[in-house]
Amino acid sequence: MDAHAWWRRRLLPLAVDGAAWAAGLSAAVLTRYEFAMDGRRICGLGVAVTLAVVLQCGIGHARHLYRGRYAIGSFEEVRAVTSTVAATAGLLLVLDFVLWFRPVPVSAPLLGGMVALVLILGARYLRRLQLVRRDRPNLGAAAPVLLFGAGRAGSLLVRSMLHDPAGRYLPVGIIDDDHRKRNLHILGVPVVGRRADIASALDRTGAGMVVFAVANADRELVCDIRERVLAAGAQFKVVPSVTELVDHPVGVRDIRDVEVTDLLGRHQIDTDLDSVGHYLTGKRVLVTGAGGSIGSELCRQIHRFGPSELLMLDKDETALQGVQLSIDPEASLDDPSVILADLRDQARIREVFRRRRPEVVFHAAALKHLTLLQRYPGEAVKTNIFGTLAVLEAAEAVERFVNISTDKAADPISVLGLTKRITERLTADTAQRRPGTFLSVRFGNVLGSRGSVFTTFSAQIAGGGPITVTDPEVTRYFMTVQEAVHLVIQAAAVGRDGEALVLEMGKPVPIAEVARQMAALAPEPVEIRYIGLRPGEKRHEELFGAGEVDRRPIHPLIAHVEVPPLEPARVARLHADEDPEVLIAQLVELCHGVSGLPRHLEATARPGALSPPEGLPRGA
Repeated sequence: MDAHAWWRRRLLPLAVDGAAWAAGLSAAVLTRYEFAMDGRRICGLGVAVTLAVVLQCGIGHARHLYRGRYAIGSFEEVRAVTSTVAATAGLLLVLDFVLWFRPVPVSAPLLGGMVALVLILGARYLRRLQLVRRDRPNLGAAAPVLLFGAGRAGSLLVRSMLHDPAGRYLPVGIIDDDHRKRNLHILGVPVVGRRADIASALDRTGAGMVVFAVANADRELVCDIRERVLAAGAQFKVVPSVTELVDHPVGVRDIRDVEVTDLLGRHQIDTDLDSVGHYLTGKRVLVTGAGGSIGSELCRQIHRFGPSELLMLDKDETALQGVQLSIDPEASLDDPSVILADLRDQARIREVFRRRRPEVVFHAAALKHLTLLQRYPGEAVKTNIFGTLAVLEAAEAVERFVNISTDKAADPISVLGLTKRITERLTADTAQRRPGTFLSVRFGNVLGSRGSVFTTFSAQIAGGGPITVTDPEVTRYFMTVQEAVHLVIQAAAVGRDGEALVLEMGKPVPIAEVARQMAALAPEPVEIRYIGLRPGEKRHEELFGAGEVDRRPIHPLIAHVEVPPLEPARVARLHADEDPEVLIAQLVELCHGVSGLPRHLEATARPGALSPPEGLPRGA
């Protein structure tokens, strides 16, 4: 720190505070004596000012007031200044009684302290105003923008914009539908109207862009505001939802173009992860399938809670490196936290558990592409069933085991759903035999995951179309990967032995609506073509199977359902190399407790009548 900066940050505040005490005591003494001052009174005033400055300096130094601890004009500095002035006034009053001569009247330390406090805080307020104005974006370079939303996300965004001298955006107004915020100003930026006033507000302020800054909003609101903004000839941008920003508050750098995931709505995920994440802190945590969409996000969020070890297991070395670098950009693959292993290798899985002794396990590894698994059910059996069984059998001493399941396990009719339902039942059986807590968590489609409908539609749009949808009435449950993982961590904290926890997914979304929204965002017009449902597909997914009751005794977004256990010995009789039709029939019998193949599965099992997931194009 150079001499000039040291003077500005250390001595200048002290000089200002000393001058404030001098002014405060002088005003108190002069008014008390009605400006009739003689030599003795002037001398006493000088002694009192000197004592006040010394006390202010000493107490303030002890409170770090003059050592650069507090931001100028912050609440913390106001509190430190107030307590320092109060202590100085109190000691000055005591000294006024103790000294053999009374320097000033008894009322002077109190009245002078009040005046000094007002002057000191006023000086800091003016300095803060100066800094705020200095940090504002360049008016000539920054583009004026309106914000929609005067809530927490909007407030953070305004602050971020106004404290970025090189910023591209200057907030000139806020739109909000809440009538209670009608005359609100956030750091000087006014609320200028409601959504109906967007067009006129754009004209009045000269703004050419509206930034949507509502952390959690349904798709109707997002789409409505976007349509109004585009109709007014302005740009429409968004900031991510709060659940997407797990490592920093929303700011200018987060402003981006709208994506289809924004137009599908934002679920309100009311979780206090810090209050429930204690079961992860200081623990050895293993995540299988760590390179996948859910597994990688689990690793990133678990890392926040400070586990003693975060063990990331996957058979895909490239995916492992990707998730590792997303957590620590300087990490290398020789880090012992990275474990290259295949669930199908039972001996290898046992060795991993024996040597690394994980205490908490999130089992996210699985084959999930419905179409391929329908054609190759043996592969689903090897990974989803035998692989899960290998992990369960190796997890002899874990405190908590969380099996990641899917909504397709509710009344399953596909190979994917059947195998995941069997893993739920195997997990429930293990819960009866092991001392730890073993449970499953069930949710629907994850937005933007690899191989999802968004990936497929994006590829079709890039190829010029058409976007192919099975049926205009097909619906699916969707949530972002951040939302899903938030609730998985929460569910793992409240779940009980053997249960399947079903996450709240919001309202089901028509796949045709997804296609329309993505087509609207495409640079060129794209055709949407309906190809019809194929045998084995559900038109609408369920979150609960027959006989399952939606009970939410602990968390409003997490339902608890009972799962009947399934003995591993029955699963061991499966032969993955069996004829696909026979193997599917065996899976049905294990799942439903009936022999033979139900009529609604017959067409699905026949080669040549294999269907892709609902809402996805053939071959996706």
